[in-house]
Amino acid sequence: MSLIELTDVHKVYQMGAEEVRALDGIDLAIEEGEYLAIMGASGSGKSTLMNLIGCLDTPSAGHYILRGTAVESLDDSQLAEIRNREIGFVFQTFNLLARTTALRNVELPLVYAGVPRRERRDLALGALEKVGLGDRIDHQPNELSGGQRQRVAIARALVNRPSILLADEPTGNLDSATSVEILELFDRLHETGNTVIMVTHETDIAAHCHRQVTLRDGRVLADQSLVAAASG
Repeated sequence: MSLIELTDVHKVYQMGAEEVRALDGIDLAIEEGEYLAIMGASGSGKSTLMNLIGCLDTPSAGHYILRGTAVESLDDSQLAEIRNREIGFVFQTFNLLARTTALRNVELPLVYAGVPRRERRDLALGALEKVGLGDRIDHQPNELSGGQRQRVAIARALVNRPSILLADEPTGNLDSATSVEILELFDRLHETGNTVIMVTHETDIAAHCHRQVTLRDGRVLADQSLVAAASG
């Protein structure tokens, strides 16, 4: 069984009198340890698909199985539990608490998970060291560069040891040199066994991934393995 299985997934939003079909019959399987880009123009459905994969939303119709669990059947508290256990989120805007140290920002998911204080600190320190920020643990976000803030956000996403690292335009607010550094970090995280799913509209960002799924009008337009293409 795949880590993620979506079968004939639809997502429909009611916008006043109008019905918006954001996803229109998505079939997608993602294996553990994959490095995947979800691509598409604005309005293609990629953000909706990310929200479904990340258990921030549920399908209007169809089936989503995450590690053997039928996500479409879960209530809000069960969705929150599976998010906290299985998924680490990295956002374009970092989403760090402003007046809080890097260490405390990274500890936050562990607070929600009820992890004891000493263990929280050890796990957060380990995650910050993994992203190269072991010497910045007491710095607040305004004392860090954009790239360092995104590294803190990645450490926070990793601290629960999730099955999936889900990144939404993770270099969107960074200059080109810093973007390269962050993408190299994602490359290393994938090499150590993390499943990485990156949502992007930029082809040079997606080129780091080993597989590209392109959406158009809520459907899968293309699904290409770059590893096979490179070796073939």
